Amino acid sequence: MKLLITGSNGFVAGSILAQAGVQWEVHGAGRTEGPNNSRPVHYHPIDLLDLEKLSLLMHSVRPDAVIHTAAIANIDFCENHPAIAEAMNIGVTERLARLCRETGAKLVFCSTDSVIDGKKGHYTESDLPVPINVYARTKVKAEQTVLAASAKNVVARLSLVMGLPVMGKGNSFLAETLEKLKRGETVKFPENEIRTPVDVITLGAALNELAENAFGGIIHLSGNTRINRYGMGRQIAEATGFSPDLILPVNSNSLPGRAPRPDDASLDNSRARQILNTPMRSLSEGLVLTLSRTG
Repeated sequence: MKLLITGSNGFVAGSILAQAGVQWEVHGAGRTEGPNNSRPVHYHPIDLLDLEKLSLLMHSVRPDAVIHTAAIANIDFCENHPAIAEAMNIGVTERLARLCRETGAKLVFCSTDSVIDGKKGHYTESDLPVPINVYARTKVKAEQTVLAASAKNVVARLSLVMGLPVMGKGNSFLAETLEKLKRGETVKFPENEIRTPVDVITLGAALNELAENAFGGIIHLSGNTRINRYGMGRQIAEATGFSPDLILPVNSNSLPGRAPRPDDASLDNSRARQILNTPMRSLSEGLVLTLSRTG
């Protein structure tokens, strides 16, 4: 069987690639060739915005499953450049969904906890998305496209992803935080944002499982700990041997020039815990796992 992972140089993709089962012939699609791994990966350098080349790639590889991690995920960039965000987050996903339908591939789409408005928290998959920024609106539209294309497709809403890069560099807030703490610098964490962080190793395993099991529909991939980001920062500092006093609270929605964020984007992961063999973990368990694997 063949598995294709888009955004193959990214933070989440690195965990997927590292944990893909031996039953898969693994292919990675990204702007550049990805990092070396203990197992062979067939890399396909591609600009996914080139929809013709994307079509050629899909019909050449003919994967059995696609995990679509590629996106423009910088919320403030998306707010200031909506056309670019729509082309990548909506346009590429729409084309990929059509190509998966044409080739018979299952599509696992990585969405986000940002698709909700953050007014109540503990959101389930049946809660309707209410996006409050451009990034979230592009993800909601992409979700709709993925679900309409095939009943076997998956929309995986990812909570805040915590961890250190498993392969390659990626974009890890934990790595940046630890570098600052090592230099004795203070680090600001939003006190107003409540999340259910998921560690990147658990997330990679869960996405691999979704690529091969029979589940289709929306699923929340989040951790078992509901916590505000300031409290999370303090817990990270304590777990890694630094003073929690280096973590400073801030209100992310009071900072100038920033797109609005949902205050309480905590996700209910009951469905994931029922459907998946991959265990969802608490923040402390996720920290232990990621530090033991990569630290």
